[in-house]
Order: sequence, then structure tokens, then C-alpha cells
Amino acid sequence: MRKAIEDGQVVKSAELSSVVIIAAGAMALWLSGAWMVDSTSGFMRGVFTEAPRMSMTPDGFLEFFKGGLTKFFIILGPFLVALTAVGVVVNLAQVGAHISTKPLEPNFDKLNPVNGWKRVFSPTTGVNALRDLLKIAIVGVVSFFAIRDAIVQTLPLIDAPSGEIARQFGRLTFVTVMKVAAALFVLAVLDFVYQKYAWKRRLRMTKQEIKDESKDTEGNPVAKMRVRQAQRELARKRMMQDVPTADVIITNPTHIAVALKYDRGMMDAPVVVAKGQNLIAERIREIAGQAGVPIVENKPLARSLFKMCEVGMSVPASLYRAVAEVLAYVYNLAGKEI
Repeated sequence: MRKAIEDGQVVKSAELSSVVIIAAGAMALWLSGAWMVDSTSGFMRGVFTEAPRMSMTPDGFLEFFKGGLTKFFIILGPFLVALTAVGVVVNLAQVGAHISTKPLEPNFDKLNPVNGWKRVFSPTTGVNALRDLLKIAIVGVVSFFAIRDAIVQTLPLIDAPSGEIARQFGRLTFVTVMKVAAALFVLAVLDFVYQKYAWKRRLRMTKQEIKDESKDTEGNPVAKMRVRQAQRELARKRMMQDVPTADVIITNPTHIAVALKYDRGMMDAPVVVAKGQNLIAERIREIAGQAGVPIVENKPLARSLFKMCEVGMSVPASLYRAVAEVLAYVYNLAGKEI
């Protein structure tokens, strides 16, 4: 998502921007309309007053045109600046302050007719068509009810001065536009939610992209599996090398084998130097037999040691008594002191 934003692919609803600009424009005209009308009227009176004395030479006409253009921008400038500011703010509120030149780069995929047909018959196109139909329906229905309610108010204006008629129709237009904008705002918010959903859906990675990203960030999974397998094999070889140094092998008798070593001067408790089950247990017993290490069958103790201890760990205190009994038995057989 962060990379998409950097590339200029952002969540944006043109409908939301349009509705806010329309509402802001109607509000600006309502607040500054009287001043704009008076200013325009004064300008036109000046033009008609000076028309008989106006020089029709190219320089005179150019001077008149410059003056009229300046007056035009003075009258409409604040209105246009306000709408521009509103447009910038509403777009920044949607997409944030992101600058990207990526959308300006040529994209020949857009010229591909196959991709064009896919866009025509895509779910996004269908949603946009439904949204446009709703817009037309909303504008028509809201405008109809707003004008219907205002008919009673406009009938007495038949004999009213033109200025009063203009003010009343201006008010009617403002009310209608604001009602339409309020209704369209709800539709625009829903459109923004959909645009965000569609944006996230477009950015979803394919299974192959996920695999490629995993390779880039974590390495090739096949190579990692081979490394882990080699590490396990190396650890197993070291463990088997420690079996001849054990004092006793405790078995299940065939499924589990645990090798214990105890040195009173170096250890606080016996240590597990090797353990395994099935084939590994068989190999431990085989090496122990070749090295002359005693093998003692004790099913409960073998299961407990296998479950509770890893290679290199000391025997837990809860098994001290059972392990001590086995070691005492082995030492007695060998004629060693405990």
C-alpha cells in the first residue's frame, strides 16, 4: 500500500470532491452574490456611459479590453480562489500530501485493447454506472420536491419588481442546490468507501507474488529447508558422539532412549546428553552397546525424561529420586561409588 501511494495510486472519490466544491460554490455565491451583482452593474453602467466617447482605434480597444478583464478578475477572483482552495483541501483530505511523477510516465498497457475491454466489463464500471444513475435520480427527485414546495412562494412575484424576482429565484436556486448537495454527499461518502475497498482489492498480491516476496525477504524456502536439515543432521551427529560418554541409557524399551551423564564434581544434577525415538533410539542403543554403556529399561522414567528434557538440559528436580535409583543400580553393577 505504501509503495502504491508512492507510485501515485491513491484512494480518491471524484464524486466527493465535486459535491463539496458545488456546495462551497453555492455558499460563496450566496454570501457574495449581492456584491458581485452590484460590482457588475457598476461596471456595465460605466461601459455604457463611456461608450460614446470610446476610441475605436486598436490601442483604444486594447485599453478597454484590459480594463474590462481586470474588473472581471476583481469581481470573480475571490470566488474562483475560494473554489480552488476548497478543491485542494478536499483532495488533500482524501489522499494526503503525496507528490509522485509516476502517473505522468507513459503506460502502454492502457493502449492494449484487451485491457480496455476488461475495464469496460469490470465490476468497477458497473458500480460507476449504478452510481451515475443514482446521481441522476437524486438530482431529479430532490429538485422536483424543492421546486414544488417553492411554487406557492413564487406566485405572488408576478407583479413584483425584477430585483425582488431575481432575489427570490436566487434563494430558491441556493436552497435547491444545497439540498441536492446534501443528498449527493451521502452518495459521495459511500463512493469513497467503495473506492477504498476497490483500491485495496486491486493491490492484493497473487500467490506467485507472495512467494517471490518471501524469497526476497526471507530467502529461498527450499534452501532454508536444506540448511535446517543440515543443521539437524550435524546436531544429531554431535549427539551420537556424546553417547559413549554417558553413564546410563534409559529406554522404553524400544521406542525411546535417553542417555544420562553425571559428574559429581562438575554437575549439580545429571544431564541429558542424547535422546531419540524409533530409529534414533535404536541407534543410541547400538552405540551404547558398542561402548559398553549400561542400558536400563524404565518406561515411565524414559517417557518423562524424553518429554521434559532437551539435549544438554539437567534432569528436573521432580525426577531426581527416580534417576538416582537408576544411577545407584548402575554404579553398584559397575562397582563405583555414588
